[in-house]
Amino acid sequence: MSHHLDTPLAAQGGQLYIDDLYVFNGDRATVFVMDVNSSVTKADIKRGFHAEARYEIKIHFNGADMEGLTYRFAFGEPDADGKQALQLYELPGADARDDAAMGTPIAEGRTGEVSTGGNVRVWAGRITDPFFIDLDELATINGAVKNGSPVDRSAWRADQAKNSFAGTTVESIVLEVSHDEPLLRDGTEIGVWCRTMLATDAGGWRQINRAGHPMMWPIFWPHDTDFSDPANFRHPSKDLTEGGEEIATAVAGVVAANGTAPDPQAYGWSVARQLYPDLLSYRVGTAANYGFAIRNGRTMADNAPEVMFSLILNMGTTSGLTSDVTKAARAASFPYVVPA
Repeated sequence: MSHHLDTPLAAQGGQLYIDDLYVFNGDRATVFVMDVNSSVTKADIKRGFHAEARYEIKIHFNGADMEGLTYRFAFGEPDADGKQALQLYELPGADARDDAAMGTPIAEGRTGEVSTGGNVRVWAGRITDPFFIDLDELATINGAVKNGSPVDRSAWRADQAKNSFAGTTVESIVLEVSHDEPLLRDGTEIGVWCRTMLATDAGGWRQINRAGHPMMWPIFWPHDTDFSDPANFRHPSKDLTEGGEEIATAVAGVVAANGTAPDPQAYGWSVARQLYPDLLSYRVGTAANYGFAIRNGRTMADNAPEVMFSLILNMGTTSGLTSDVTKAARAASFPYVVPA
């Protein structure tokens, strides 16, 4: 699940670790953005995408437990200019959930360049990270959730909030799928997640990292620096039965301590059911908004930390920041990101 912060594994192989997932409306198209390999680790990370990995965007239709469409990206080794060949494969139907399925190649090109094929446009490369948060505030939330205690903001002030990710970069995959694509027509209800996969010595594939809702790992598992929690490896269809109680209990503890819910356990389960299965829900062709009243996709301007903190605590919680702090990291037209 998505996580920017410095961990031993991220420092060794940030190419495989997902930072964010965005889903929003483009030019008569649905836009999917998957970011990995944040420079916030301040480690000597290897730039680009892993040449032995798969980067997958998984799409569920009309509330289905299993994905009905997968877009799979593969990258070659960097050339002398640091650019990598890329291939995009489409896997519909049963193939979407079959790791052994090859898929149909629909686009190819190189990083840093726009590639097209059929109903898609693709761009991948290093960008200025559009994500924003003050990590000092996150620390106050982490402590409260971990300990089931009141939020202590005595050392943090909203009017002095700073974007801890200012000046950082990520590797980004941008996929724009036209509404002419039969499976993604205007009005289609979808659920989206993404994952990285790494080839195994036995010839198969192993899921390394997955992401749907923002802020899941930083809020619920901030100290799991080796990503060993089973939430990272399972399929979203198993989230509620295998992990719902964990989320419900954590939320119940913190709202009870803060006095923000008359029935903490019931509220905890309501949050677990909103966050699991861990998919971004979106109605194709509509304005995306990851907000308080509605969570419909997610744009790069949405204040996801503020929304998630408020949901977990069951009270309005400001981040002290607005999307203006990263307006230079967003573009109005394809590829919607700003190359670093």
